[in-house]
Amino acid sequence: MKTKSIKTMIVAITVMLFAHSSADACTGIKLKTKDGKTVSGRTLEFGVEVKTSIIAVPLNYQFIGKTDKGNGLKYKTKYSMTGIITFSDMNIADGMNSAGLSCGAFYFPTFAEYTPLTKENQSKALSPVDFNNWVLAQFATVDEVRKAIENEEVVIVPTVLEGWGTTAPPFHYVVYDKSGKSIVIEPIKGKLVVYDNPIGVMTNAPTFDWHMINLRNYTNLKTENASSMTIEGVTFKQLGQGSGMNGIPGDFTPPSRFVRATAFIVTALPTETTFDAIKDVFHILNNFDIPKGFSREIVKGKIYADYTQLTCARDPQTLKYYYKTYDNQTVKEFDLNLFDSRSKEILILDTNAGEQVFENVNKKLKPIK
Repeated sequence: MKTKSIKTMIVAITVMLFAHSSADACTGIKLKTKDGKTVSGRTLEFGVEVKTSIIAVPLNYQFIGKTDKGNGLKYKTKYSMTGIITFSDMNIADGMNSAGLSCGAFYFPTFAEYTPLTKENQSKALSPVDFNNWVLAQFATVDEVRKAIENEEVVIVPTVLEGWGTTAPPFHYVVYDKSGKSIVIEPIKGKLVVYDNPIGVMTNAPTFDWHMINLRNYTNLKTENASSMTIEGVTFKQLGQGSGMNGIPGDFTPPSRFVRATAFIVTALPTETTFDAIKDVFHILNNFDIPKGFSREIVKGKIYADYTQLTCARDPQTLKYYYKTYDNQTVKEFDLNLFDSRSKEILILDTNAGEQVFENVNKKLKPIK
């Protein structure tokens, strides 16, 4: 018990230190099929291990918002839902509900400013982790979410949470619905600000509107290769494929990843089915996969390497949620259609459950005829 407490304390302290560092490299995207259906996905990165599990939550399940001074908003799930929880908090940090609404929390350091907790607002207060769960539990469309926020039905208050250090974790949120609409919600100066997200891309700080303006710096990028150039009768041809994208940022800072993710989804060839689109989501997000050691912080002489701990994809058309982890690249699937939404219990599974399997093909090789 004592050892467990010490480990928990070490993780909490490290998470707190990383709240002010570059350890926040999550990337989100949205893709369309030829007939206009949409899917979405994201990565989750951190410099220390964030324990994650996948859960399934039934209808009419009671949740109570957390605050530093007791209970906050009380609500029940109007929709069944599935997704990823962090540490032992039974609130979904990234997931999808039975109406096809998806929502994800992304790290937002130095910019997140929550509403101060008061006696007057405590009954509608949610912690930063509760908020995403509330969205999935209550709404079917982006428009419904926007209306609830505009009506100030909830506030996000700074709340210290298990596993996240001694201060409230800084988050902002992206929401997608089955129609393909998307919004970004950010806690700015104590107010929830809502932005339309027509592209469907999401990263981290700074604010979403800044990222959209920053895209103007890359209007020169194009899908086609650059033309050859002739100087004094000498023709210079491009060295290889991809010259139209010469100049695209390749680092893992949030602004660079936002630009790069936008380029990938704009150039992606539309697929026939959402299943094919899901496969493309994983292929695109592989480009944002950070191996241990590439991105790091040194805290008191110890190296903390930011790495991609989880990659997930959501298909609101089939209500299937997919994920893979750093240690197990086999893609797992959870089908909400097969979940008993009338049950009384939450189901849970560690995302790292099961060993990575490498298929041996020796016996499948045949002689050439």
